[in-house]
Amino acid sequence: MTRVKLHVPHSLPFTTEIPIRIQDINYGGHLGHDALISLLHEARVRFLQQIGLHEFDASGPSFIMAYLSIAYLHEAHYGDTLSIGIGVSECEKAAVEFCYIVKTTTEEQPVIAEAITGMVCYNYALRKTLSLPETFRQQFEPYQIRIST
Repeated sequence: MTRVKLHVPHSLPFTTEIPIRIQDINYGGHLGHDALISLLHEARVRFLQQIGLHEFDASGPSFIMAYLSIAYLHEAHYGDTLSIGIGVSECEKAAVEFCYIVKTTTEEQPVIAEAITGMVCYNYALRKTLSLPETFRQQFEPYQIRIST
């Protein structure tokens, strides 16, 4: 089986901490894949808020997810706190790509997962894709990273 390799740097320009809740645990006793996706969403919303943007604006530029890739590397458990790093790897005409590193905050800080989401600039009222505003590009610039291939 071919394993997905994302090559996300382990140090990213924005970091937030989120504790794992009991509802994030699956029947295997560790962080569930569905919960991780929700935690990535929470981290992305926090990142956007910090730089003065919103993921959703009912009458203007918003974001809609185009794709998601995750490479799971270790388990996390109830009681762990996750440190989720975010960087921006690409800004295209109508889209931006966010990269994530998910670690626990323990001394060992094992990397739990690497992820990438492709978000398209979208107007929900008009139900159409928009060009990424230049102001968005400028706000993302300090968070730009390179990923190796």
